[in-house]
Amino acid sequence: MLSLTYFYSTKDTEQESTAVHLKSHCESNGLIFVDLCIDENPEMTSKYAGKTPTVCIGPYVLHEPYSETDLKVATQSALSRQARLEEEGDEAYKKRVKNGVSINNLDRFSYFFSRYYVIILSILLCIFIAIPIVAPVLEKTGHSTSANIIYKVYHVVCHQLAFRSFFIFGDQPVYPRELAHLDNLITYEQITNSNVIDLEYARGLVGNQLLGYKIAICERDLAIYGSLALFGFLFQLTGKKFKQLPWFLWFVIALIPIALDGFTQIPSLSAGWPAWIPIRESTPFLRVLTGSLFGIGTGWFMYPMMEESMKETRITLHRKFAIINKINQVKKPVMDEAAQ
Repeated sequence: MLSLTYFYSTKDTEQESTAVHLKSHCESNGLIFVDLCIDENPEMTSKYAGKTPTVCIGPYVLHEPYSETDLKVATQSALSRQARLEEEGDEAYKKRVKNGVSINNLDRFSYFFSRYYVIILSILLCIFIAIPIVAPVLEKTGHSTSANIIYKVYHVVCHQLAFRSFFIFGDQPVYPRELAHLDNLITYEQITNSNVIDLEYARGLVGNQLLGYKIAICERDLAIYGSLALFGFLFQLTGKKFKQLPWFLWFVIALIPIALDGFTQIPSLSAGWPAWIPIRESTPFLRVLTGSLFGIGTGWFMYPMMEESMKETRITLHRKFAIINKINQVKKPVMDEAAQ
């Protein structure tokens, strides 16, 4: 059975008379009448403000101003479409009809996830960056086998170079290369007693009691995931009101700095580059800064875009729940009458 959903605001002129007219129209055409006040839902207010009354009949949507002819045409089109699909025996249509009159677990999960997806993703990111920090703790407490599992798993997503990673429980939090030109810090070359950079050795170097133990992801990755998680919490706490960062600003703020800082280090890891190419090594500060800019910028670009999609999901499900509630209200008197 088709439904007509009437989105209205209490500020609409002639709201009550419009509702009465639409109810009469539904009774004449065998439609279920569902009325939803947008004032009670911020998301519907955001979508329909200034457009009410809005009428939805099947896939057809009418915004104010619409005429009686528009209403009749939309209704007949929706009814004709329904009759055609039923006659054709369209399986996808039958499935949609069946799902449309009941609330299933997927609906419940979708509604829950659409409301709390930012918190869920941020918590998962926190767990993702907490586990690499557990690795040096396990090493420190003598649980090397468990620590090695973490290092091996995270090796898939990070280079884990010791001279670009944080250490804890040691004399210094970092052991940069001499090329970074950081005074008053023991360099990576000093702790390895070699000026030759062996990348495989640097990846496998976990640390010891004197140096401390390496976190299982590098400085930049820690900053990226950490800042993305923090922005997610901020986005949720502010009511998801951040406007999407324009793509060109994301390019300038997030992508260019991390690309410049990262790619300009490549010549320092191998020989044979032209003499005019500068040989440089970034610093922990620059890695954390560019990683944080990338994480924050990506969150600012991604989360508002996701919210627009999630908002549509919540509105669609809110309408579905209201329709099912109305169907149940219609069925109850019929069942009571049959029981008598």
